[in-house]
Amino acid sequence: MKRGAVLFLMLLLFVASPLGAGDGASVKPGPKDKCPVCGMFVAKYPDWVAALTFKEGTRVFFDGVKDMLKYYFNMAKYAPGKTAADIQAVHVTDYYRLEPMDGRRAYYVAGSDVCGPMGKELIPFEKEAEAREFMKDHKARAVLRFDQIDLALVMGLD
Repeated sequence: MKRGAVLFLMLLLFVASPLGAGDGASVKPGPKDKCPVCGMFVAKYPDWVAALTFKEGTRVFFDGVKDMLKYYFNMAKYAPGKTAADIQAVHVTDYYRLEPMDGRRAYYVAGSDVCGPMGKELIPFEKEAEAREFMKDHKARAVLRFDQIDLALVMGLD
């Protein structure tokens, strides 16, 4: 009995800890979560949700990749005292599957004719082949990885 209780407590602590916070399935905003960049209620746009999870366990939700990256590239403004090194996980919503995925491993389509809640958007995909097909179908300019995106590209979407 004691052994089972100890295992249960350890599991509970793991899930509640920042180590357990990287699970994409748990990335869901509440009805009061607002995008810190534009102020929109994020839950109204479930197909576009993006999130940053910090190592100390806090999570910030966004109504799209574009606003998430504006925050990411200007953390001095949006999260004083924090840096990109403080981020444990980046989650974005795969455009076709409508499921959260690791944003650092996604393929992003830039310059398409598809708009998100805040207009022109970077469209995330888990699979490169799907991103390239989408790029052709929607007259996009490029397929990029997370580390290929910079602030100039993000601001050029506005």
